[in-house]
Amino acid sequence: MELGDLEKLFGAMVERRRHLHRHPELSFKEKETSTYVAGILKELGVEVTEIGGGYGLVGRLRGALPGKTIALRADMDALPIQDEKECEYASQVPGVMHACGHDGHTSVLLAVAEYYSERLQEIRGEIRFLFQPAEETCPGGAVGMIEAGALEGVDVIYGVHLWTPLPLGTAASVAGPMMASVDDFFIDIQGRGGHGGMPHKAVDSVVAGSSLVMQLQSVVSRSVDPLQPAVVTIGSIQGGTAQNVIADRCRLSGTARCFDESTRQVIRERIYALVEGITQSYGTEAHIHYITGYPSLVNDEAEFGRFNRALGKVPGLKGETAAQIMPAEDFAYYLQHVPGCFVLVGAGNEEKGIIYPHHHPRFDIDEGAMLHAAALLVSMAETYQDEH
Repeated sequence: MELGDLEKLFGAMVERRRHLHRHPELSFKEKETSTYVAGILKELGVEVTEIGGGYGLVGRLRGALPGKTIALRADMDALPIQDEKECEYASQVPGVMHACGHDGHTSVLLAVAEYYSERLQEIRGEIRFLFQPAEETCPGGAVGMIEAGALEGVDVIYGVHLWTPLPLGTAASVAGPMMASVDDFFIDIQGRGGHGGMPHKAVDSVVAGSSLVMQLQSVVSRSVDPLQPAVVTIGSIQGGTAQNVIADRCRLSGTARCFDESTRQVIRERIYALVEGITQSYGTEAHIHYITGYPSLVNDEAEFGRFNRALGKVPGLKGETAAQIMPAEDFAYYLQHVPGCFVLVGAGNEEKGIIYPHHHPRFDIDEGAMLHAAALLVSMAETYQDEH
């Protein structure tokens, strides 16, 4: 890896990232982002294919030497959040912003593509660049990319996530499960409305819903193996229109996350059983819309070892063993098909005030993390080639 040549691309990385930050697009609506990325790739001489039934892109650089096919992935979508930062590259789209670093991921992968486009004679096999839509919204863009053939012939895949909880200069990963599976559920409770002063003439959906919120807290504490990390969160409860009216309808929404598929099934079954039992006991009826989302992200053990070896070739970047975290990532789908490794690259910087968590309206990254991420992806790809 020639770090000096990557450093020369840093200015372009920053410029592209800020352009994307000003012009964010939501999941499955990344039309202009996809066009922008495709235009740059074509200028670099990268073979580009639109894929995935939306705005996904696959770029290919086929080297002059025989070898394996290495895939590198970036996500492109933004979130429905109002940007509250005061900076020249703040989002220009009301109510939409890159609050998770996907603009940085896209810019990093474009830089890696540019780096390799100048080294076709040195590439062994193929470097494949996956620019994926809709990581933030289930069912996620990875599924469509895979179904459309993005992984055909791929031997290994790597991805990075710029991560503000980690300080700049740090990269972290772990062998095995690293990020949780995610399932979302929506529970609609139907009662019978009435006057607030005559509750005996009504069936109170809010009381049933409130009891259900409390009982759902027992799913993890009493039905899940205490050695298996899991969480069930009720994120919203909505019911009623006035202080003196008993609500005929109430809606709960929540999320369930864990790392083990059998635990995942236990949680689902207990939620259904509690909803049926509790709501019937209050004389209400309930309907559950349960969305099975991303599986747990499980890194290949051998590729995690390769990450550690590649890390040593990136100046200024130190490694850590990542703790398991409950946020989910649809990179998990790629890892179900081919071996690979997903890495968190530190992008936080307290001295610069870059302290806000992902999905926060003042979220930002230390842009120096993009150079670390690009260098790490190149180092991982080259380490794989050297060892095969």
